[in-house]
Amino acid sequence: MLRIKRIYEEPSSNDGFRVLVDRLWPRGVKKERAALNLWLKEIAPSNELRTWFGHRPERFEEFRKRYITELDANPAVQQLRDILKDHATVTILFAAHDLIMNQAVVLHDYLSQ
Repeated sequence: MLRIKRIYEEPSSNDGFRVLVDRLWPRGVKKERAALNLWLKEIAPSNELRTWFGHRPERFEEFRKRYITELDANPAVQQLRDILKDHATVTILFAAHDLIMNQAVVLHDYLSQ
């Protein structure tokens, strides 16, 4: 099972293997509180794409297309797929305020196909 959760939410035993998928460390989160199993920043959108998107809703569909193109060529995707095979539950964690228009949603959809 693949789940999505904001890093600012309390860790739960239901989270299983916890993977942070942001390139930058989330502001105000202590590493102990994050309870991460892995910080896979290599799977995050490139700095250029992240900066271009800027969490602007009108750019989300184009962001989705560009990020999927990046994911298609990203070896970290296989690493995350291997983690999914090895663990019954994997929770990908993100810091964005928008719960719908963010890279974790795109990544979840990409891995679920």
